[in-house]
Amino acid sequence: MKWRYKDLTKREQFALLKRSFANPARTGIAAVAALLAARLMGSQEAYWAPMTTIIIIQSSVGTALTVAWQRLVGTALGAAAGALVSTWFGTSLIVYAVGVFGIGLLCAALRLDRPAYRFAGITLTIVMFAAHAEPTWWIALHRFCEVSLGIVVGMIALALWPERPEKATMNP
Repeated sequence: MKWRYKDLTKREQFALLKRSFANPARTGIAAVAALLAARLMGSQEAYWAPMTTIIIIQSSVGTALTVAWQRLVGTALGAAAGALVSTWFGTSLIVYAVGVFGIGLLCAALRLDRPAYRFAGITLTIVMFAAHAEPTWWIALHRFCEVSLGIVVGMIALALWPERPEKATMNP
């Protein structure tokens, strides 16, 4: 049997509303802070910082550090590989396929988890195929800096405003 809001005590209703408000408020404030910081730094595509902040801050506090580390390492590998591969071999479908496969092998050799490979593949794709007037290495560096900024802002937000664990008062 599921609990219904109206069956909760006033105190439980207030606690539920408070928790429902806290997460979006913390996420929104942190995302705006990341966007403003990226814009102040003159980032070309500042939206990568708040997107990363949202990914980090939506993780549980215990896994946020792991997610942050995996995203950082994967982004660095993907940015470097994307710049290297596209500079030396171009952006053909075969080069891309070999790049994605190669980055997977590299992540496995470095004993990195799947999230690092996922972020590496995403970054490799962006660096290789996003249409930009700047050199690929410049785009790769910007992507890494924007994502790193988002990670830092997300971790600071979690440290300053940690998510409170839910209490088991509303179980059926």
